[in-house]
Amino acid sequence: MERKNNIILIGFMGVGKGTTARALVKASDYFAIDTDDLIESIEKRTIKKIFKKEGEAYFRNLEKKCALWLEKNVDNTIISTGGGFFRQENIHNIGKVIYLESSFEGILRRINKSPNAKAKLRKRPLLKDLKEGKKLYEQRVEDYKKVADVIVNVEDKDIEDIVKDILGKI
Repeated sequence: MERKNNIILIGFMGVGKGTTARALVKASDYFAIDTDDLIESIEKRTIKKIFKKEGEAYFRNLEKKCALWLEKNVDNTIISTGGGFFRQENIHNIGKVIYLESSFEGILRRINKSPNAKAKLRKRPLLKDLKEGKKLYEQRVEDYKKVADVIVNVEDKDIEDIVKDILGKI
């Protein structure tokens, strides 16, 4: 099966995948889908509740189902993903993988600058404990780079510059 014409945004939670996807939609002919939103609508509950009640393994299985569905059914779409989605075996069949790169501190600055910073932190249970959050970030960073077709540094950059950078590289 040939690779679909999708753009998949990967990166650590809070790096701006959703924001970037929405900005790319405005600047291109693409639609956008968020894997976490898809899972929440199928399950009729939040990711946080799924993790709490069913655990991570159950959630990762939902991500796998989501990845298989995307590969089969979605084209010409920008796909923003949950922080762990990059591990899906079929990710390269779904589309071009773009890693939004930032330091852990840059991500925290980004979240804290946003008007709804408290809500954004609440939505990310893995960032409750910053030491644990940083450890998870450090475990994932090299894997993000390995999976990516394109790496775009987003740290302290305006969304317009990030969009120009991505569109220029694809």
